[in-house]
Amino acid sequence: QVQLVESGGGLVQPGGSLRLSCAASGIIFSRSTMGWYRQVPGKERDQVANINPAGWASYASSVRGRFTISRDNAKNTIDLQMYSLKPEDTAVYYCSADAGRYWGQGTQVTVSS
Repeated sequence: QVQLVESGGGLVQPGGSLRLSCAASGIIFSRSTMGWYRQVPGKERDQVANINPAGWASYASSVRGRFTISRDNAKNTIDLQMYSLKPEDTAVYYCSADAGRYWGQGTQVTVSS
């Protein structure tokens, strides 16, 4: 059974930082392309960043330079370090595995003063 458990969401002021983590089980983590997506009510789920098994990362243009995705194959985890957060980054953030085949339950990130 595949499980993806996100943590680290919360409320942060504009310009602040937040770090999300995702712990994976039930998959061959070292062979899986992992990613972060986000969704706001009434809109589609959008890709934020992903990282392939070799560690190559790609980012949505809206977050490039502010967010960093990383993975730890020994711990079966991925992180998303977010800097210079903006109100438009407010969303539910989802962890994905196997290039979107599996999903976590999501964690809320709210950027507001």
